[in-house]
Amino acid sequence: MKFLHRLILKNFILILHQCQTTIKKQKLFESEVPTVKVNKIRMRETVISYAFLAPVLIFFTVFVLAPMIMGFITSFFNYSMTSFEFVGLDNYIRMFKDPVFTKSLINTVILVIGSVPVVVLFSLFVASQTYQQNAVARSFYRFVFFLPVVTGSVAVTVVWKWIYDPLSGILNFVLKSSNIISQNISWLGDKNWALLAIMIILLTTSVGQPIILYIAAMGNIDNSLVEAARVDGATEFQVFWKIKWPSLLPTTLYIAIITTINSFQCFALIQLLTSGGPNYSTSTLMYYLYEKAFQLTEYGYANTIGVFLAIMIAIVSFVQFKVLGNDVEY
Repeated sequence: MKFLHRLILKNFILILHQCQTTIKKQKLFESEVPTVKVNKIRMRETVISYAFLAPVLIFFTVFVLAPMIMGFITSFFNYSMTSFEFVGLDNYIRMFKDPVFTKSLINTVILVIGSVPVVVLFSLFVASQTYQQNAVARSFYRFVFFLPVVTGSVAVTVVWKWIYDPLSGILNFVLKSSNIISQNISWLGDKNWALLAIMIILLTTSVGQPIILYIAAMGNIDNSLVEAARVDGATEFQVFWKIKWPSLLPTTLYIAIITTINSFQCFALIQLLTSGGPNYSTSTLMYYLYEKAFQLTEYGYANTIGVFLAIMIAIVSFVQFKVLGNDVEY
């Protein structure tokens, strides 16, 4: 009997153990099934996402990334319509010894230094004044200031070419009528005035978007903080510097970087108005690159200028981000 009892007990324990093992396996299987389904769902969503991104990724790879890599590689070659020869750093050495490149670099830096601060300050001032108007006036002013942005560069250039015309231009007419000048000035033909004339056009076409952005940013400022500061006796300057300016810093950072990049890449105005003249007094790095690549077919040397310009823009943008970005609160 004892043996039978032991046998029955042993079999019962074995069956219980087998049941527990079966239950564990079943739970494990049940827990694995949803995981597999979740993985399948995630995989399907990933595939669908990349399928939607594929056209943009292909476009970016073929028309942006690949040309950038090819441009960097060919900057080490004597690449033209008739030759393709590896020259190492000769193009870069030639670039820094090129007096026209130096002049174009100086003109580009002058445009950047002269336009970026003015665009930021003028846009901020106009936006602050516009924001105080009623909704109808605010919409009208936004339309007026944004109009040059959406207008084609060719149309804008034709208008300014007429304004600067040395014989029948309205600018000379107004200045002579005001007795500011005694004789007509060839604004685009005089090396002393040509770059300034280009800078004025660049400024008028660059302030539209920043004004719109600043007006939108001012709408996100907490008015309760402004009112509380005024109740406490803060001056308008203190209200602006302590409350409004920190809220406008992200927008200012964006505007400064975008305006800097656009100023470095100034090309259409120069190509349509002066073609870099007179005597390269309005030539910029972008125009000099265009001239070398598409007029003289020196593609390798042009790509060298492009690499230098890209590095210069990256360094300046990085410095701006470090200077303005440290105090930015998102």
